[in-house]
Amino acid sequence: MSLLNTLRTALQGIASNKLRSALTMLGIIIGVASVIAMLALGNGARQEVESSFRFLGSDEIQIGMERTLEDGDFQPKGKLLSYADGLDMVENVPLVERVEMRVVGYGKTRHGRYVADVTASGTMADALPGMAQSNEVQPIGWPEEQPLNTEAFLANGRFYTPAEVTAGAEVCVLAHKTALDLFAGDDPVGESIWLNRRRCQVIGVLRELESTNPANRFGDTNINEGLYMPISTAVAQLFEDEPEVLITAHVRDESQMETAKEQVNKYLRERHDIAPDAEGNYDDDFFMTTRQDVLGARLEAARTFSLLLAAMAAVSLVVGGIGIMNVMLVSVTERTREIGVRMAVGARRRDLILHFLLEAMLISALGGLLGVAVGILLIPLIAELNGSTAVLQPGSIPLAFGVALLTGVVFGLYPAVRAAYLNPMEALRYE
Repeated sequence: MSLLNTLRTALQGIASNKLRSALTMLGIIIGVASVIAMLALGNGARQEVESSFRFLGSDEIQIGMERTLEDGDFQPKGKLLSYADGLDMVENVPLVERVEMRVVGYGKTRHGRYVADVTASGTMADALPGMAQSNEVQPIGWPEEQPLNTEAFLANGRFYTPAEVTAGAEVCVLAHKTALDLFAGDDPVGESIWLNRRRCQVIGVLRELESTNPANRFGDTNINEGLYMPISTAVAQLFEDEPEVLITAHVRDESQMETAKEQVNKYLRERHDIAPDAEGNYDDDFFMTTRQDVLGARLEAARTFSLLLAAMAAVSLVVGGIGIMNVMLVSVTERTREIGVRMAVGARRRDLILHFLLEAMLISALGGLLGVAVGILLIPLIAELNGSTAVLQPGSIPLAFGVALLTGVVFGLYPAVRAAYLNPMEALRYE
């Protein structure tokens, strides 16, 4: 029997039981649609992780304080990271090219009769270039194709210089809303304000900013509140005791990141008097984070999430495969007498195997094609309901279809073999 005749006979077998064939395809449709949609969600999760950490440069080591839980509150584990720790790091750590530092304090500002509670950020002079490079915020209405620079963030005036940071100059730069609150629309540049009863000269005002991610813009007003001042001034004026400083070290050579971390470890252990225990282990009061560390951990979590989704889709395909096997076994039983007649007139076992295997493959192939269409249509709906991003990769379509076809072969093989090995005499006598 030729392949074309076998294919025609298989199609006739499927068409003779349209409802049963359609219900059998349903399991494959659901399985294939699930594979495509789940892979898209997994890819979207990975992209979200990568984009959420794009602000953390590949040459950066972020250094923070370890904390312990004491009496229900988190307390510093040892010595605080200080302004002096950051200042001396460049000279004492060979692979560290430069250091950014930041400290956050809270205070009450006053200008004339206007008073406002503000968050004061003490930073280095390169805070605005760092803000531009991070690509987290931008001036409202900024064109997407236009690159950000320091001047883009300034509405008026200037930012403080490295010399002013070193000297502890009593200058500050106001955020957009804080400038409106204190000066009611007048130009603040050159004027003085009082911050915790200390005079501070306003040298600049920032533009009104928004998040670069549209999803984060709703209700996000704090980025336009507060003020910036040299970190040396903030340490001296805003705190009675030594404050905790957030330190970011920039490495000269990204390929030597691990060596740089070891050098920073050694430097901070010496400054914080951290000695090894009897087994040579250190109980550090600080931690270090790099882009590779954070991104690797989050990507591993996203990968695990993708595997779980793929496993759920695989279960759907297995259920669909079991449905194919069940229907094919019923079909073999119903056509036992027909099989006997075909064997009596010379049909070979391989002809019967090919016939029933083709029926199973056709069911799974048609179900796979419909499943691909349904999966593609479902991707935006699932992403919206899940509140996440879904990214369809073209390679997932042939993968899902191939798995569906393989399901038809695997689950259709046993019924086909069973049909081929029926006893011809018993099959002819079957009622």
